[in-house]
Amino acid sequence: MARSLIVEADGGSRGNPGVAGYGALVRDAHDRSLLAERAAPLGKASNNVAEYQGLIAGLLAAQQIDEGAEVTVRMDSRLVIEQMAGRWKIKHEDMRRLAGEAQDIVRQLRAAGGGVVEWTWIPRAQNKAADKLSNDGMDGKHVERDLWREEDADPAPADTDQPRPALPTRSVSTRLILLRHGVTDFTVGGRLDGRGGADPSLNRLGLDQADRAAKALAELVDGPVSVVTSSLARARQTGAAAAGVLGVEPIVDPDWDERAFGVWDGLSYAEIGERYPGDPARLRVEDDFRVEGGETHLELVERVTAARRRAVDLGGTIVVATHRLPILVVLQSLLGMSFAQAWLLATDPASLTQIEVYADGSARVAFTNDTHHLR
Repeated sequence: MARSLIVEADGGSRGNPGVAGYGALVRDAHDRSLLAERAAPLGKASNNVAEYQGLIAGLLAAQQIDEGAEVTVRMDSRLVIEQMAGRWKIKHEDMRRLAGEAQDIVRQLRAAGGGVVEWTWIPRAQNKAADKLSNDGMDGKHVERDLWREEDADPAPADTDQPRPALPTRSVSTRLILLRHGVTDFTVGGRLDGRGGADPSLNRLGLDQADRAAKALAELVDGPVSVVTSSLARARQTGAAAAGVLGVEPIVDPDWDERAFGVWDGLSYAEIGERYPGDPARLRVEDDFRVEGGETHLELVERVTAARRRAVDLGGTIVVATHRLPILVVLQSLLGMSFAQAWLLATDPASLTQIEVYADGSARVAFTNDTHHLR
């Protein structure tokens, strides 16, 4: 008989859209013991986006507990419940995308013998535990507690103030090493060079940096390895140097490309400031700011997140030759930072950043911006 679980989820936004976060928890349906808690910030987003993200996090947690579980979803968002139950149409594109992600998880549960057996709307007063977690997310906190993994764990209420300690025996299943490309003439000149732009190649210094990074990787990597690169020339050249030393063929994934800067491509920040007064700073702080012909930060996040999942699925050690902003997107997600805060992180040309991913899908940042090999 499939295990019965309850997912309680919520999300919120201070401003709508504004500072957003989600929360979710999973209970055993028979004794109501708390099995898992999730919370995370989302940057700037709407209430509905945050609520859907809470639902997705709760479903994923339930799937980790038992991939064939029968799940009851309880939320105080009538919109999400009615849309997921198929009783209301989904008109907004963001909602359709997020609902699709949730439905994919439900299909996976069904394929394993379970699925969502009930979509239940509950009053806000009955969803206090998930609401508290979503406020933690809006406060910038990351919560990932898996009480069901702990040996002899006593059932605990969802609103406990004492987080359970994580198992000290978790083992790393995958290592993701993010390698920023070497310099180009655009890099040296401080000019933007994004997706769909001039696509400059490495200059002489950049080629030397790529070779040095490749040698450093040869000393760092042990066991099965894959090399993934963006589709842009400087990343493919940097990745080719790494792949040559490691003895593998590189895989090109365009979702690791730098952000598209549209009409700003090839310009320095000084030139942008002269031609578009007041705009340059918006690139760093507004998730939905779009340069003509370019991408928003949210669009960049969506494709880089998908690329990261594909890379991790390769297993072993994955070296990704990519660009500054995709690296910041990964770090922003893992560290729970705002977009503006992530811009403060150094990611120098030909630097290495390592992410260690555990078997349960959680991860930690081992080191960032390592440039010892360039000295």
